[in-house]
Amino acid sequence: MFIEKLARAAASAVENLYSIVVEPDSFIINKTKKEFEGDYTLVVFPLAKAARKSPDQIGQEIGDWLKNHLSEISHFNVVKGFLNLTLKDEYWLDFVRENAMQTSYGLLPKETQELPIIIEFSSPNTNKPLHLGHIRNNLLGHSISEILKASGKRIIKVNLVNDRGIHICKSMLAWQKWGNGETPSSSGMKGDHLVGKYYVLFDKHYKTEVEQLKSEGMDEETSQRQAPLMLEAQEMLRRWENNDPEVVALWRKMNGWVYEGFDETYRRLGISFDKIYYESDTYLLGKKLVEEGLQKGIFFKKDDGSVWIDLTGEGLDQKLLLRSDGTSVYITQDLGTAQLRYDEFHPGKMIYVVGNEQNYHFEVLSHVLRKLGKPYADMIYHLSYGMVELPHGKMKSREGTVVDADDLMDEMYDTARQLTLELGKAADLDETSADKLFQMVGMAALKYFILKVDPKKNMLFNPAESIDFDGNTGPFIQYTHARIASVLRKAGDWTTSFESFALKPEEKEVIRLLYEFPEVIKEAAEEMNPGNVANYCYEVARAYNQFYHNLSILHEPDESRMNFRLALSKLTATVIRNGMYLLGIEVPDQM
Repeated sequence: MFIEKLARAAASAVENLYSIVVEPDSFIINKTKKEFEGDYTLVVFPLAKAARKSPDQIGQEIGDWLKNHLSEISHFNVVKGFLNLTLKDEYWLDFVRENAMQTSYGLLPKETQELPIIIEFSSPNTNKPLHLGHIRNNLLGHSISEILKASGKRIIKVNLVNDRGIHICKSMLAWQKWGNGETPSSSGMKGDHLVGKYYVLFDKHYKTEVEQLKSEGMDEETSQRQAPLMLEAQEMLRRWENNDPEVVALWRKMNGWVYEGFDETYRRLGISFDKIYYESDTYLLGKKLVEEGLQKGIFFKKDDGSVWIDLTGEGLDQKLLLRSDGTSVYITQDLGTAQLRYDEFHPGKMIYVVGNEQNYHFEVLSHVLRKLGKPYADMIYHLSYGMVELPHGKMKSREGTVVDADDLMDEMYDTARQLTLELGKAADLDETSADKLFQMVGMAALKYFILKVDPKKNMLFNPAESIDFDGNTGPFIQYTHARIASVLRKAGDWTTSFESFALKPEEKEVIRLLYEFPEVIKEAAEEMNPGNVANYCYEVARAYNQFYHNLSILHEPDESRMNFRLALSKLTATVIRNGMYLLGIEVPDQM
């Protein structure tokens, strides 16, 4: 990138002009603001004291030096200590010539020498279907994986399925009591939906029992603990952990239903994993680590037999690691899973994509592993993200009002189909191609709307706003790509051989944006924020449409300039396609 070359040259300029040694990365260099002439702006204020000259004078002197030593610079101006540098049009034309036909432009090859990065996402419970919160989790995990790959990292995508615990036993117990042998095939329901139905049913009956006990004079907390259904579920969990054949067989059957349902949802979302872990396979290893901590005096037992760690010295509190009946909690299996992954892959970092309600959990996990002396304690990174809601309120799975992922995707397809047909964007497509387009547009609307928001922020997902062919949306960017594909089809044969000429402002704006693509990926990887890529793709699409409306491409009389504009269009399409790919979004060639 030219900005690195400029920084090195600026350091040489300062040393030659003022005998001051400055590290290249200490310079502040930005894109020039639109209200000023220039491509890059070098901030010279910090040099005033050491150079004993005014910022304007320093800017003029450094500008002269750079213009004489960097052939790319055409001219410069100084505005109150800001040195605005303009590059020659030939520099930008060369960039288009060199990259127009590079289909992988912006994407780095995988660096096999680096330690791999493990990224865990999805992590569903097998007692209910995936919901809107899972959609944000899955989309973030997948996109960040692809962005890290594109920045040259080696990525291992993993999923930890929470397939055991009291919540799983609740669904199992409810089916045992009220299921009457119902199966996915007999009910016509997806397996995950069927199991989720019984999770909700358990909660309904459980609440009735709690209210009954309260009416008999028992306080609420005791009522919740002593409700017969809760006691039965806890007993079922104990039987499962003791490998009771009847309970294990029921568990395998119902989990099998759920996995088939999950697989269908993952396929629609375009999500895949390199490895799937199951809590049922890792919690025992976690128990061993807890035992190890007890023997070393790191953990302690309370009178009821439960195992804890005291982190009050670290500004936290005491944390439960094993219940009094010996059953494990979430952190138990997280300890075991971390150890397993370290032994298996020897990663350089382990990223957990989990909602911000678990911030404390991961802080504790790192502290516990550090206390145990594990070398991977400092490799753990919690990619915390905010809640996602729909306009009508929050999701509450136990009350049966969960915003189901499958239902939401169906709604996105229906909305995309209706709007696409109304606008006539599928008029020239056969039925199969049109159906594929509706799926593509619906998923782009969903994915883009969610990923364009900084992961750390809570967000409101509005399906109606997400499908708009004119705003900052996935369908608008898709339509821009289809428009470019149409132009290139109509152009027939053309060449990237074109002469030099003065660039129009609309042309230069597009080129400058395309030039930034590798840097955008790098920043998105460093910040682990797909929103950087999403909003960049929108800026590219918007700038290209301005260029398309203001300047002729196929009817440009100068053949050399027409070839250039076709090359610019080709590179724009590549950047949009590659950028949207990093978000898990397909772009159509016809629309």
